[in-house]
Amino acid sequence: MSAFKIDAPTFDVDAIVLNPDIHIIVCTGAGGVGKTTAAAAIALRAAEHGRRVCVLTIDPARRLAQAMGVEQLDNTPRRVIGIEQLTGSGSLDAMMLDMKRTFDEVVEAHSDPERAQQILDNPFYQSLSSSFAGTQEYMAMEKLGQLHAQAQSEGTWDLIVVDTPPSRSALDFLDAPARLGSFLDGKFIRILAAPARGASRGIGKLAAVGFGFFTSALSKILGSQVLNDVGAFVTAIDSTFGGFRERADATYALLKDSHTSFIVIAAPEPDALREASYFVERLHADAMPLAGLVLNRVQEVTLAGVSREQALAAAEVLELGDVNQKLAAALLELHSERAALVQRQQDVAARFTSAHPGVPVVTVVALPQDVHDLGGLREIGELLAN
Repeated sequence: MSAFKIDAPTFDVDAIVLNPDIHIIVCTGAGGVGKTTAAAAIALRAAEHGRRVCVLTIDPARRLAQAMGVEQLDNTPRRVIGIEQLTGSGSLDAMMLDMKRTFDEVVEAHSDPERAQQILDNPFYQSLSSSFAGTQEYMAMEKLGQLHAQAQSEGTWDLIVVDTPPSRSALDFLDAPARLGSFLDGKFIRILAAPARGASRGIGKLAAVGFGFFTSALSKILGSQVLNDVGAFVTAIDSTFGGFRERADATYALLKDSHTSFIVIAAPEPDALREASYFVERLHADAMPLAGLVLNRVQEVTLAGVSREQALAAAEVLELGDVNQKLAAALLELHSERAALVQRQQDVAARFTSAHPGVPVVTVVALPQDVHDLGGLREIGELLAN
């Protein structure tokens, strides 16, 4: 077997995963590169080596539940059965982010029961909590903050592994809290609650006059019911609003802490490594702790001493022979195609490493079958560590 060649420092994954001083590992990267599988494999490896782990996935494909033998993952961490205790007495809990439920929990935790119910029943809130752009990424940050607080107060886990949302841009996870906070704090949405706030301060009549001209025009565009829903929402959430930005800032600071490590997952493909490159640059710019890059699903060749050209030449000769020779020719042609693929992957990887020479890299060979159980995750974990 010919190893995948890459000119970069070696990423020692176990130095991060098994380090008791690391309490949060954030796995990020483009969608479709095996990020969820890598996060689950890292969590399993840490648990089987004695750590108490919770893995949070945001991937809507739900492969994690199948691989871990958990019938259904939801917004509550559930114990994974069947892990092997290699050292210590580790444990593994797994959960899948329920975006709307997490938003509901935030409202319920920071409002009195009556105010919380007003918000939860509001049509604008229901739309915002279910489909507003960036809400999933923001709620991932919220849930991470909740899990970390629980781990600190109850000693539930000593490691949280986060599988970030499969977004078009890997920057969305870090930018979402600021975007959502800016939206909720924007002049447009805040003015919609001005009459109610003004009334409480004795200037309701004055505010209502100006507001009437404004809403009269908007009503013709959006409809009066939409404006009423938005206004009622902002008024109801006003007492809890400040916590949104505060919690986002606290979690953002947590991500920059020395007890956190970011692992970027990519495949040896142009789009995936381009996104990985953007994210590496963003992490450096924000002084966030980047541990290294996992280059997943790399290809290798079995006939290391036979070049693509030699394989094709031999195949042409053997194709004229008997059945066995024709079979050998077909295998040589497959080898030639694989060798060409390996070369393309190495060229793409080389562009990344030349642009980021200081980023440690570990390669994980593509498996012949999909990962569908703990054994498969365990194999991925071993590949990551070697």
